[in-house]
Amino acid sequence: MATGGESAVSARDLSVHYRTRDSASYSLAVSGVSFDIARGEVLGVVGESGSGKSTLARAVAVRTGEGTIDHGVAEICGGSLTVYGHAVRNISARKRSRVTLKVGYLAQDAAVRLDPRLTVAENVAEPIFQRDRRFNQYEAADAVAGLIDAVRLSLGMMTKMPHELSSGQRQRVALARALILEPTLLVADEPTRGVDASVRSGVVEVIRELQEGREFSALVVSSDLAVAEQVSDRIAVMHKGIMIGLGTLDDVLERPTHPYLKRMAQARLSARTTASSP
Repeated sequence: MATGGESAVSARDLSVHYRTRDSASYSLAVSGVSFDIARGEVLGVVGESGSGKSTLARAVAVRTGEGTIDHGVAEICGGSLTVYGHAVRNISARKRSRVTLKVGYLAQDAAVRLDPRLTVAENVAEPIFQRDRRFNQYEAADAVAGLIDAVRLSLGMMTKMPHELSSGQRQRVALARALILEPTLLVADEPTRGVDASVRSGVVEVIRELQEGREFSALVVSSDLAVAEQVSDRIAVMHKGIMIGLGTLDDVLERPTHPYLKRMAQARLSARTTASSP
């Protein structure tokens, strides 16, 4: 639930493109979007594959211009984006480090990318020692144990290796890792991707419980409207790089004019009808 005050995230006419490694071509992924995320608010971002959801998440997580992904290097090419008052476009390495300390990022493949050579506890603690190699190991262990418990895993899991866990358990470990530095903003990109349907709702419940308890802001990307509805205060709908809806889900789908919003409204109505049928 939003707590008011200065926005954690503010975007105005934001555009993001991908530059190929040889800078020969550019591909626009996000075009002219504007929104705010209040402190303590959860904004869900939904849309089809290729709609720009993940690119927007990378920008908010201050990961644009950082390394390469399949499409090339993501760069803000228009408008403005601020995270806790810091302008992200052309941000310096020093300021990036300062801002990302406040931002937890759960990438789509975070569970798959857990280091197979490290135990669960070591994977979760790794960001602590990447920031400060001299950090007290006992304090780190206490923080890890607290988060393992918070994401509903038994403390006995701490000594296990990632390959010994289920998909849902690995995702919870990845979530704990994203939150170990106590960020005030969580960016979660498809947090239930690759998770068995039987435990998907449990992962979403953990995110919501942690958000309510710690009162951090969040941007949660999901291709599953039900997931976004369960965890979010407001919804942003992306379609072909453009934001075509922003508000509570009821408001966005009450009188849809865009064809994609009309399909979403119909799918939601059909799902509710099916769920209420005997």
